[in-house]
Amino acid sequence: MKKKLSILLSALFLLLSISGCSSPVPTDATIAHEIPDIIETTSMVETEPPTETEPPYEPVSVDLVMVGDILAHEGVYNSGFYPDGTINYDHIFAQVKDDIQAADIAIVNQEVVLGGIELGLSGYPCFNSPTELGDALITAGFNVVLHATNHTLDKGITGVDNTLNFWKEKYPDIAVLGIHDETFTDYSTQDIYVYEQNGLRIAILNYTYGTNGIPVPQSRPLIVNLLDEEKAAMDIARAKEIADFVVVCPHWGTEYVYTPDSYQKKWTQFFYEHEVDLVIGTHPHVIEPVEWIESEDSDHKMLVYYSLGNFVSNQDRLPRMLGAMAKVTISMDLAENVDLTDESIIGYHKKIITDDDNIPGTSGGDELIVYISEYGVEPLVTHKLFGPGSITTYKLSDYTDTLAAQNRINNDEPGFSLQYLKDLSRQVFGDLYVE
Repeated sequence: MKKKLSILLSALFLLLSISGCSSPVPTDATIAHEIPDIIETTSMVETEPPTETEPPYEPVSVDLVMVGDILAHEGVYNSGFYPDGTINYDHIFAQVKDDIQAADIAIVNQEVVLGGIELGLSGYPCFNSPTELGDALITAGFNVVLHATNHTLDKGITGVDNTLNFWKEKYPDIAVLGIHDETFTDYSTQDIYVYEQNGLRIAILNYTYGTNGIPVPQSRPLIVNLLDEEKAAMDIARAKEIADFVVVCPHWGTEYVYTPDSYQKKWTQFFYEHEVDLVIGTHPHVIEPVEWIESEDSDHKMLVYYSLGNFVSNQDRLPRMLGAMAKVTISMDLAENVDLTDESIIGYHKKIITDDDNIPGTSGGDELIVYISEYGVEPLVTHKLFGPGSITTYKLSDYTDTLAAQNRINNDEPGFSLQYLKDLSRQVFGDLYVE
């Protein structure tokens, strides 16, 4: 068998040699010559990871709204007592809460302390309100509450401490400005409230002209922020160090007067000289004008709302039913994107970015412009009724002749009408009021 296999293999080899059809066995050199690219490519190419690009800078806009005095007379706080024993004041804000909740910063002037029922409820002249009124403020959407007013000390230290304890225990994230507990003993250590959104930082300060002749307790000399030049200058300077935009909310002026008085003018100049950006005032219980403050020797501009009037009250005069909501949009963008010759760019100033700012889309040395891009005023109407869930506040744009005829202010002063409200709004706000 082995012999036959050997003969066959020999014959086959001879046949292939004679035919000349055989191909030489390829050597390593031949293979390398025919497909060198494949060999080199597969052995030499390295894949690099894709580079990450930083997203471009996104402009920032913060919408701020503020309303005037929550003046809780008996008729106001009694409206929250329901037959089933519950206490609720959501009805006061039901007609305007959409505007409040849509804002990034929503400020309210809580004119009176929230000392609670146990302290004894009272109206004019020494007010005290249920804490449930504070619950309604939060439900409505307010996130900054001002408490430095002429009624801060109506119930003494206890009234202030009850108010602070209510906010700390139930709503610790809400900014409560203008009053302080017993641990606060040095103005230079006061926490400055700063709202921050995508790198834009807005500081808010609150002061009152006085406390209706009630002396500040010697044991708590810093219980309420008073309009004091040394303190205000210190606060504003510190605010400017940590924020890009400074708002001051003073409780000032003369009650029931439609124009700013000399005291307001004096403090307006003070705020302007210290480069405050926005001032929104309360206390006169009626609306007062809105104006820009500027001077020939400075590029600085400051917007002032002298008085927003009452948000809600049971005062018995026609004009005190009309209040207002300030609406301001504060914007920030790269300097290269802002045309400073555009008349709509109002009250701007520059911010130089540092590496510590960590604002996406920017690096150290970039220049941002912070400015008021929009502002306006929304007149408001206290719809004075009596009974549980009755009294409320409307936007004037939603008010009607029918509602005006139902308003109980007509019992005190006939002549209240929708047209009266429009005329007064135009008289005080001028072209800023748009029907």
